[in-house]
Parts: sequence; C-alpha cells; structure tokens
Amino acid sequence: MSIVKIDMNSPEFQAELEKTIKFTDKVCSQFGWVYNPEESVNEGVQMGLARNKMMYGKRFCPCFMVEVVDGKPKSVDDRICPCKPAIEKEIPEDGKCHCGIFCDPQWAEKQKKELGIEEVAHQHSRGLTKDEAQLLLEKDELDGDELMSLLEARDLGMVNFKLVDVREYMEWQMGHIKGADKLVPTSSFFASLEEAKLDKNEHIVVYCHVGSRSAHVARILTDMGYTKISNLSHGIVSYPGEIER
Repeated sequence: MSIVKIDMNSPEFQAELEKTIKFTDKVCSQFGWVYNPEESVNEGVQMGLARNKMMYGKRFCPCFMVEVVDGKPKSVDDRICPCKPAIEKEIPEDGKCHCGIFCDPQWAEKQKKELGIEEVAHQHSRGLTKDEAQLLLEKDELDGDELMSLLEARDLGMVNFKLVDVREYMEWQMGHIKGADKLVPTSSFFASLEEAKLDKNEHIVVYCHVGSRSAHVARILTDMGYTKISNLSHGIVSYPGEIER
C-alpha cells in the first residue's frame, strides 16, 4: 500500500470532517470530557479521524497504525474512537487520551494555566559545538529547540541524521519541518518504510503533530532493530524553526 493522497480541500473530505467534528462534540458531551486547550491538537486529531473514516470506513485513532489483515482494516488494540483504553485507563489516570483530543476537565484547566505562563525554554545565543551536537543526537527525546539546533549543526556538517515525518500526506502538504528527509505515514507505515530505505544503524529523528504517533513509531522501529531513534517529544506544534509548505 503506497502513500494515500487525500485532498483535504475536496468536498468529500470537508463533508467527512464536518461529520467528525459533530461526532467528537457528541463524545465530549456523552462522557463529560472537554477538548484539549491547544486547538491545533484537536484539529489534527479530527482530520486524522475523518481521513481514517474515508480510507477504512471506521474512525480509527489516528495516532496508531492501521493494517489490512485478510482484507479487513485493523488497528492496534482495536483503537476505534472513543477507544476503550482512553475510557478505562488513559483519561482516568493521565487526564487525557493518547491522541490528546479528549481531556478530563480538571486536567484541561491545569494545562490551560500552564500554557498561559509558559516561557521559552532555550535561548539560541550560540550554535552547538560538534561534541555537543553528537551528544544531543544520542537523546531518545528531543524538544523543538534541540531539533532546530541539530538541523543547524547538520547544515554545518557536524552531525548526520535523517528527519522522518510520520504524519499523513495532507498534513505534510499543510506544512512540514524544513529539512525533513522522508515522509513515512503511519497509515501505510510498513510499505512506506520499505520505500524510504532507511539504514538501521543511522541516526533517525521522527516527528508527528504532537509527539504521540511518533513515540509509537519510535518504539516499533526500535523493536525492528533500528538502533538510533530519537523522537520530537511535542511534535511539529512545538517546533520554533522554519516550516515549509
């Protein structure tokens, strides 16, 4: 299965997206949940749910891979929104579902306050040395400023790595990190990974919208024998550098 290219501006997708927004509104009302204070998180998940509905006929969680087995689409842990793990474990224990769209009201209120007082974590007063760049590349989790510094170091020939976007084609079209080398969509992960021809021993940094899909992909790549995987913890929404469209 190659990369599926759904036109997000098509009437069919826009109609499905409208139905999906009504669906997530109803889920919030039914369970007493609220949306994530970060609007971009909700928009990204709603688009993913609409995409999966068009592709597979079901609103599979967009943060998990979907495989077609014996002609039938199947998601990890049968994650169909609103999924059982979110209802029984994630929201009661963590305050939000894995994809981040549905939240406990108390968690959302706390998150809203934190977002309001958040300050810039890093200052780009100087570039990295070669040793600093190499050490930074060894981290399992990177924040937006760290990835930006690594891309600057790569441009200067200090380090070498592949930056892999695991979102969907339409998300890539909307905007991707300048310097991203490959698109390996989660919805067609294994076929796209084969086409990408990544070396299992090279440094690979993966990213998605908010970091959940890419964290899942990082674990799978590690299980497959890829030895040097880093994840952009909070996704493209946390990246302060240049976005290409």
